[in-house]
Amino acid sequence: MTTFDERANAFENKFAHDSEMQFRAEARANKLLGLWAAGLMGKSGDEAAAYALEVIKADFEEAGNEDVVRKVAGDLGALSDPAAVRAKLAELLPMAKAQLMTEL
Repeated sequence: MTTFDERANAFENKFAHDSEMQFRAEARANKLLGLWAAGLMGKSGDEAAAYALEVIKADFEEAGNEDVVRKVAGDLGALSDPAAVRAKLAELLPMAKAQLMTEL
């Protein structure tokens, strides 16, 4: 294998790793958002965990975060609005990344 091939493989491996970490961070942020929203709705324990799982699953409907924002804002109703949900999600993403880094 040539040096060029080795570098190409290294870049491909790094891209795959970075993509996986981004996916995991977004899923973790969605979970944290779900737990936050569950708390606002008065849910706790298993009920909150189940709701957080619903939020994670909602992210598979379309690309981006709007499917998650729509679900959580719709479920919260008068307790919050889409802008506040987006802001909370943006706040939680760095926290999710930090959590993942400590687990490695």
